[in-house]
Order: sequence, then C-alpha cells, then structure tokens
Amino acid sequence: MARLQVSSDTSAFEVPAALDGAGRLTPACAAAARAMIDAHGFVVLTGLLSAAEADEGLALITATIADPERRRCTFASETDNRHLRRDFCALPASPPVLGFAALLAQRLEAVIGEYCGRSRALLEIITLTSYEGSSHQYLHRDPSGVLSLIAAVEDVSEEQGGTVFVPGTHMHPGAEMRQAGATYAMMELFRRRANIAVLCHNLAKLWHMHRHRAPALAPGELRERVFSTRWDQHQPNLLRFVLGKNAEFRLAMLGPRTLWRLYRHRAEMKRLFRLVQSAPRKGTVILYRSDMIHAGPDNRSPRPRRLFGMSIARDIIEPKYWHDGYSPHPSLIAAPLSLGDLLETAPLTLAPPAAPVRAATR
Repeated sequence: MARLQVSSDTSAFEVPAALDGAGRLTPACAAAARAMIDAHGFVVLTGLLSAAEADEGLALITATIADPERRRCTFASETDNRHLRRDFCALPASPPVLGFAALLAQRLEAVIGEYCGRSRALLEIITLTSYEGSSHQYLHRDPSGVLSLIAAVEDVSEEQGGTVFVPGTHMHPGAEMRQAGATYAMMELFRRRANIAVLCHNLAKLWHMHRHRAPALAPGELRERVFSTRWDQHQPNLLRFVLGKNAEFRLAMLGPRTLWRLYRHRAEMKRLFRLVQSAPRKGTVILYRSDMIHAGPDNRSPRPRRLFGMSIARDIIEPKYWHDGYSPHPSLIAAPLSLGDLLETAPLTLAPPAAPVRAATR
C-alpha cells in the first residue's frame, strides 16, 4: 500500500528449522523460536516441512475447497467468501487432516508446549485461501489466549498477500509500563493510523475493479462491499463505517482528539512500530500469538494463495469468545480435541526435510 510502509523482509524474525533424529525441533532451535515469540510475538520457522509434507497439506486444502458442502469460516470476511474472493474453510477432523495437524504439533511440541498445556483445546483447523480481488483485512487482534499456526504449503509471493504483522504488539504483563504507561494506547493509535490506509486502499482497489473490470466484479458485489447493512468486519463498507457498526474500524475512532494525537505522535509511532508482511516459502511455518496486531492482506495476483492454519488455546476460553474469532468444523465441535490428543495421534509419515548442506571449510 502506497500510503503505508510495509516491509517484506522477515529475516530478523526467522529461525531455520533444525530437527533431531525423531523429527522434532532440536532444543537449541526450539529455544531460539521461543525467544523470538517472547520478544516479537511471532516466529517464522523456515524449512519445517519437506516438499512432500507440504504437498500433503496442499492436497487437504484443495480437496476441501472442491467440496460443495464445505464449511466456510465466518471470522475473516463473509462477503469475500460469498463472492469467491476468499475460501476460508474449516477442515473436518478426519484421519488425514488430524495426521497432518499431529505432524505439526509433534514437530513443534517444544515450542507450542511452552505456551499451551496438553489439556488446552484445539480451536480450529482451517484453510486460508485468497483469490485476486479479495479485500485487505483491517489490522486487528484475535481473541486473546491463543497460539496460532500458519503453514505455507506452496511458495507465497508478496503480491499473493502473506500475513502482515506488527512485531512487539503482543500483550503481556508489564508491557503496558513501557512508554511511561502509554504502550497500549500507542499501539491502538498506530492501528487506527494503519487502518485509515487499509480503508483507502480497499476503496481505491474496488473503484479500479469497477472501472477496468479486472478482475471483474460480480453483479451487486460493489454495492455489497461498500454500502451493505450486512455484518462484515473486514470490508471497506462506508455505511457501517459511518454508522459505527464495525468494531474493527469506524468513524467514531477518528475524532478531533485522535486526529491531533495521530499528527502529534507520528514520528514516535514510526520509531516504535513497523509493518512486516510475510512471503513464506513452501514448507515454512509461522507461529504467532493471537493478541498481537496483524492482518490478512488482499491477493493482488491471479494465482490463488493457499495456507494451512491451526489454533490452540493458551488459556481457558469461553465458547462465546472462541466462536467470535475461530471457526471449528462441526466434527471438531462434536468430538473436541486437545493439544494432548494431537500429541498422541499418529502423525503423517513422510520423509522429513533434509538438513541444510554446509559448505566445506579448509
């Protein structure tokens, strides 16, 4: 987005995956990943899955999307789902899906186990597929007390829209004491500043689609995305923005006092916060805390972007708040699973990623 500086360099947050003989993260690698999450709220583990393992994850996603009875998620953008701009779907708790989820959980146990007890609930297993013309989500926090995982089952380019993170915006005891007790207030101010740019970006993109018919809008799609009364937290809906019906971003968030603070603290916000967009290679897995500020960007490429997602509770979560931000498949609701269950499930068995080849030294 031209109005907002977003870096595509995630090297400062990457940890190359190193596996032991049992196919799990080595202690040193797990310690480095935990330190990254504690410091920044997320970690990018490169090369965690082999090409064959990633292909299995992609097959699960494509099979789900091909099912006309698939269960679409509600937390991202129902409008995008209706107009086939996104296919965010809950995966069934079937043996192949649970085998792939178990592979990830067991390989990452030394990291996930630091934040999630064995009794904590598996909240969802999902696909995150985005097509050209999708909307850019507003920057937001998911319901707190969750550790989420995104696995790249194929290469993701910058134009395809890998997740955007704001490093260091996760919430933890003592964090509010930074910046003389104004840490969270500054985070929220930055979020509002960023969401002004997101709104403008989405509106400009829709107008371009309307004028040039590339990609073509469906009949009534422009009206539904900009002026509909339907609930949707991540559309550039001007009607709900003005009426205050959008919890993520609404006109009331931009009063005179806020606008003055946005101007007054512009240099400080630039110093404290930055936006980082991931463009993960095939086999990369991202772990992040749900309470950090992040967003799912729009896909600006004709190639679909497909990701595998999974979320595990760190704390006890009331069902009302669980379903506010997560979309479990009915089969998972009927037979709930925990992290401990995943750790005891037979995992997908394929060759793990090969160790990186080191150059010979003289």
